[in-house]
Amino acid sequence: MSGPHDRDQLERALAQWIAARATGFRAAHNRAMVLGVCAPQGAGKSTLCSRLCALLGGSWLRAASVSIDDFYLTRSEQIALSDTHPGNRYLEVRGYPGTHDIPLATAVIDALVRAEKGRVVRVPTYDKGAFEGAGDRAPEASWSELEGPLDVVLFEGWMLAFEPTQSSVLAGDRSLAECNELLRGYAPWRSRVDHWLLMEGREVEYVLEWRVDSERARRARDGRGLSDEGARAYVERFLPAYRAWWTPEATRALAGRAARVVLDRDRSCVELELPRE
Repeated sequence: MSGPHDRDQLERALAQWIAARATGFRAAHNRAMVLGVCAPQGAGKSTLCSRLCALLGGSWLRAASVSIDDFYLTRSEQIALSDTHPGNRYLEVRGYPGTHDIPLATAVIDALVRAEKGRVVRVPTYDKGAFEGAGDRAPEASWSELEGPLDVVLFEGWMLAFEPTQSSVLAGDRSLAECNELLRGYAPWRSRVDHWLLMEGREVEYVLEWRVDSERARRARDGRGLSDEGARAYVERFLPAYRAWWTPEATRALAGRAARVVLDRDRSCVELELPRE
């Protein structure tokens, strides 16, 4: 489906595509279906996942969304990681491969997809405003709770679909090469995804504006967060990651089990590709 699509039209088309794959999945596999949602920072993936959960509910499918952001290392663990990789500018802050608690996230996803009726699964939350925007895992008392059984688990994150590469972008960038090796540890996440929803901007630089907008909204809502300058400086660190790992070859490798959405600068959908049955 080419051409522009308004938000409601896009959400309905994606919900129908997901529902067609999720209906009967639990009965056939004795677990919920996992949809991996990979999209740049600030693209609106969390909002989209919330809307998709509501729309899937209209098809009598129980859906819940979790983010890789929920599983960032604690502040003290992040500092220890940075100390272990002195001089690596990508590991000074949260976000890059290596800055997540992979075993914790894997355990939570496994619990969610197999949760029986009435079982409650606790999901960590991350306070991005803590330590003047540096962030920290929130206390357990504030973690969210999801009750089984579920039919669909939407697992979303900016780098969820990324895999290690031999890209020339790594050449001469020792810090990025270290992150490329750390990315190998994320295989347990990728292996749990049954279908993918891939979102991207027509230009990778759109992410700069999108993240600034997101932090403005966070400051208005929570009264704290990164400044415009801080948000831009933060997300500029991620441009090499998109160029190294988010390539046409990488997206083609997921063809057949991935819906693809291309966004314009204003985050409107200009292209939608849904795999044929």
